[in-house]
Amino acid sequence: MNILLLGGTRFVGRHIAEAALQRGHAVTTFTRGNNPLPDTLSLVGDRKKGDLKALEGRTWDAVVDVNAYLPREVREAIEVLKGRVGSYAFISTVSVYQESSEPLHETSPLLLASDPMAEEVTGETYGGLKVLCELEVEQAFGERSFTVRPHLVVGPHDPTDRFTYWLRRFAGGGSVLVPGKPEHTLQFVDARDLGEFVVLGLEKGLSGPYNGASTPVSWGSLVEACQRVIPNPAEAVWADEQWLLDNRVTPWTDLPAWVPSFAPGRGIGQTQNARAQAAGFTMRPLLQTVQELLAWDATRSEPLKAGISRERELELIKRWPG
Repeated sequence: MNILLLGGTRFVGRHIAEAALQRGHAVTTFTRGNNPLPDTLSLVGDRKKGDLKALEGRTWDAVVDVNAYLPREVREAIEVLKGRVGSYAFISTVSVYQESSEPLHETSPLLLASDPMAEEVTGETYGGLKVLCELEVEQAFGERSFTVRPHLVVGPHDPTDRFTYWLRRFAGGGSVLVPGKPEHTLQFVDARDLGEFVVLGLEKGLSGPYNGASTPVSWGSLVEACQRVIPNPAEAVWADEQWLLDNRVTPWTDLPAWVPSFAPGRGIGQTQNARAQAAGFTMRPLLQTVQELLAWDATRSEPLKAGISRERELELIKRWPG
């Protein structure tokens, strides 16, 4: 299969490309040329500026759209590619769902964009605009459209550090502030599992939406995995969720991946993956993700880009009455 990858070759797109290459497919990437991948044909352009000329006059069996956030960007790509690609896979997000306390399924209510013409992607506009992007693909390609809605994506080459935060904190020794109780859960998806599923979906001709989310794991199992593979790991300090909120600790931002167990939107932490599993989605063990992400992080020197500051964390640990 000859696959076109639209953007995103730093992280999610990189793992999709690697999965495709491992399965014997030919991969063409379309990026601004900043992150060319080995063994791929690199086309250079900038869809943010409407520069799609490099895509003209070529054909592919499938396209994977990794980095579209505005419906206009999707329409412009479709205008150039329709009739010259067999199927269109769109990488969306679980943020397309309306806030719910119940587990999220592919048929759960979706957000309505407050401004369909918005050109700025913010926390408030992100999910609604992604919904409109999905609709553009579905309307243009019908049964040949395949949408994957990833949860928090983790793994080597993650530029956000939202999961790496926890591993590096435990590797730093001392004490680490952990929210809630060991039996509370968090959810994510390993980028490599996601990449393999996207390619598998193209091979199988899957259509419609699929949640790209691993089965939730307990915070206790994450702590245990970190402590198993890290020499002299930090000790977990389990802080009450309400106490954290009362002390202005922000879920997901200050403590990445944390959704309070009693939050109105806690359903996002129980995103269902049965449809994807039935189609062939597989998940590597948590311990493997932790080991390999730690090995990758050991090759870096830059500071964490996510999570609460160490100084603030230590101050909270000192004041925690538990």
